[in-house]
Amino acid sequence: MDTAKTALVVGANGGIGGAMVAALRRHGWQVRALARKPPAAAPEPGAVVWIAGDAMNAADLRRAAAGCAVLVHAVNPPGYRDWDKLVLPMLENSIAAAGAAGARLLLPGTIYNYGPEAFPVLAESSPQHPRTRKGRIRVRMEQRLRQAAGEGVRALVVRAGDFFGPGAGNNWFGGGLLGGKQVVKAITYPGRRGVGHAWAYLPDVAEAMVRLLEAEQRLEDFESVHFAGHWDADGTQMVEAIRRVSGRPRLPVRAFPWPLLPLLAPFSILLREMMEMRYLWREPLRLDNSRLLSLLGSEPRTPLEQAVRASLAGVSFA
Repeated sequence: MDTAKTALVVGANGGIGGAMVAALRRHGWQVRALARKPPAAAPEPGAVVWIAGDAMNAADLRRAAAGCAVLVHAVNPPGYRDWDKLVLPMLENSIAAAGAAGARLLLPGTIYNYGPEAFPVLAESSPQHPRTRKGRIRVRMEQRLRQAAGEGVRALVVRAGDFFGPGAGNNWFGGGLLGGKQVVKAITYPGRRGVGHAWAYLPDVAEAMVRLLEAEQRLEDFESVHFAGHWDADGTQMVEAIRRVSGRPRLPVRAFPWPLLPLLAPFSILLREMMEMRYLWREPLRLDNSRLLSLLGSEPRTPLEQAVRASLAGVSFA
């Protein structure tokens, strides 16, 4: 096995984890995937090697990462539960495992680290003053990775806008615009006309991450890179793409029921998380990908309608 191109993906059952598995394999990497409940089917020759283990167990991670050049930390607590208790210990275990293996640790980042004072264009150097509990945890994660880089554990953080795509899991595209339904009768949009928004197609993000990993010699010990993705300049382009792809040019568009969230949030962790993120829909927000372009020359970008069509697979419109 070529350990120089062997990667461990922690959280391979999730949206970004699954996309990373696919992108790594496409680039010829040997892929190990850590999961508490690996698939029962026997692996085919050359396929992903599934390893039973828990990200909260340091020994499991260290064993799985042995001989790897990259550790992808794409794991999150399910359903946003116990973020404050689980996220940082899981990251600490990944740091220790990456350090023992001599691997670079990749963290898929978010824009939750930033408050409105950093808007409308986010650079890697923009000040991080988060407005939310989740954002504060994200800042602590990145601070810990920067510290780890000084201790010999190389790290890469790639931040992007709102994910969409096949298998994306909890996201604003499926849960917000489509209402989390398989039969869609209307689009529910969280922003307002005239306010731009950044969208990130998962396969494109994963492709960019793998290309960055393969540019190892050009990366800093602690590297952070922004992925620009699809910029919806006026808040209507994603809606119109959904209408065109669905064949329903007059599909109704409704305003997201923000006023109801404070009433329902006490009964739902997900709604509480959504309510905290409202500020990201009130002002235009895009990511400056200059650093990514300097490293790769271009950013992977699937045409919007093609990306939306893949994201809507299995969804019907009444």
